[in-house]
Amino acid sequence: MSKCILTKRERDVFELLIINKTTREIATNLSISEKTVRNHISNVMQKLGVNGRASAVVELLKLKEISL
Repeated sequence: MSKCILTKRERDVFELLIINKTTREIATNLSISEKTVRNHISNVMQKLGVNGRASAVVELLKLKEISL
């Protein structure tokens, strides 16, 4: 996979996710709805071909798309 598979907003969502923010907290922080947060997470999981947020985070870390 090439670099930058995440959109800016998807990256924003996952950067908050890895610091243990809830869907509601992410939505509030980014001024978007909880449904939009879930859509971003779902889109990333589809792009990566993984099931679950944790698997997506692991893959994104491996791909150096996000960092801890």
